Amino acid sequence: MTTKLSVNINKIATIRNSRGGNNPNVLKAAIDCQNFGADGITVHPRPDERHIRYSDVREIKPIITTEFNIEGNPKEDSFVQLVLEVKPTQVTLVPDSRDQLTSNHGWDTIKEQKFLTDIIALFKNEGIRVSIFTDPQESIVAAAADTGTDRVELYTEAYAAHFHKDPMAAIADYAAAADIAFAKNLGLNAGHDLDLQNLGYFTKSVKNLLEVSIGHALISDALYYGLENTIQMYKRVLF
Repeated sequence: MTTKLSVNINKIATIRNSRGGNNPNVLKAAIDCQNFGADGITVHPRPDERHIRYSDVREIKPIITTEFNIEGNPKEDSFVQLVLEVKPTQVTLVPDSRDQLTSNHGWDTIKEQKFLTDIIALFKNEGIRVSIFTDPQESIVAAAADTGTDRVELYTEAYAAHFHKDPMAAIADYAAAADIAFAKNLGLNAGHDLDLQNLGYFTKSVKNLLEVSIGHALISDALYYGLENTIQMYKRVLF
């Protein structure tokens, strides 16, 4: 099984928004990523629209043929309505607060069990695959299975932060969480701070990994290597 690469294009929108106008063109970037070999396109619209805008999400859906993954907090009514309107391939539920710079924790699937169960049912009834963002804790992943979600996405910042010091220690919780996900018939995704240095070890050590979502590192690498070449570099790591 080859792990799929979904490219998060938020950072391209951030550059565009810093000057106004439409350069770089986010829609062209989505098409290019797809043509250059990405297995999916990920966006994470936030209420302040500081990078991807809700209008971008609406415009991207009809122009790509690959998987479309929308991330966000389902406690925001506007996000829920956007997902129901656009009907992406996958919605990834992330418990971000409005003032967060970036995602920094997963769901407490035990405490939030009722809320997650209800919102997941809403999306699945519309034919949308659901993944929920979780920390690599066995009890949290096990409880995620009780919400009815199709997949969990393991939050990988802790792995990335400790990888260079001790890869085996850094990966241990993730490998254990992956085993629980498999036992509970949950699909497994991963994302956050994965890059060309740490991605290969992660995908070789974590079993049954279906998809990684990578944005910041990949777009940063593209400044040096070019977008097409960078996507192919990441794809080669995944094989």
